[in-house]
Amino acid sequence: MILALCGTSDARELASLIQSNGIRLLASVVTDQAADSLRKAEIPVRTGRLDRYGMAELVRGEKIRAIVDASHPFAEEAHRNAMMAAEATGIPYIRYERVSRVYDCDPKLTIVSSYEEAAAEAKRRKGSVMLTTGSKTLHLFTRELLGDPGIRLTVRTLPRRDCIEKAEELGIEQRNVIAMQGPFSQELNEVLYRQYGTTVMITKESGVPGSVDEKVDAALQLGIHVIMISRPNIDFGTVFTNFEDVIRELNAVIQQKKG
Repeated sequence: MILALCGTSDARELASLIQSNGIRLLASVVTDQAADSLRKAEIPVRTGRLDRYGMAELVRGEKIRAIVDASHPFAEEAHRNAMMAAEATGIPYIRYERVSRVYDCDPKLTIVSSYEEAAAEAKRRKGSVMLTTGSKTLHLFTRELLGDPGIRLTVRTLPRRDCIEKAEELGIEQRNVIAMQGPFSQELNEVLYRQYGTTVMITKESGVPGSVDEKVDAALQLGIHVIMISRPNIDFGTVFTNFEDVIRELNAVIQQKKG
């Protein structure tokens, strides 16, 4: 059996392909919503966060032969836990990584390496800032940007109660919270930017499935400055950017175990 970390739409697609190739797997996700979509595809799934010890225990209990980490490019903790669990149990770790887009040099595009650096850059620029990086790191931005009279902070987040409540607890006014489920088209991004008078947009380089291109292209077309957080710099070891190579590697692992 294979353990697949499957919190994103492309990860769920990969899980379905793995199963259709006759490879038994157990998908692992954090939220019930992600689990429901996998169950609908008749893919076995477990729900809840796992630290490296919990993941190693799961590997041993389920006799897992390999871990396929197809989690979000910015799920740094999940990546490290999976790699450490694989090392501790002596099984292969295989990373599926979305292809990165190479952005053309644009004077209105600033690439930074951390959330903190992005917050500092937005504070320096002032204006109407639209944050599209999710709720997990929201506190890093409110700490820097809220209370500055030269900044209006607008937050785009999932329409989940915990996300909306977190924004409220951190002091973001309700009128500055956009609770919508993506992906967003370029046209919808443009409408939202105009509605909120956005002058600075903050995003992550999370790849095509995250609709980053639509956000960035819409912003640059409107003359909005984009602050983009680059992906964490992690040495994954065995990493692939397409499904077919992952399947091929899994088949090789299974054949090796049989031998």
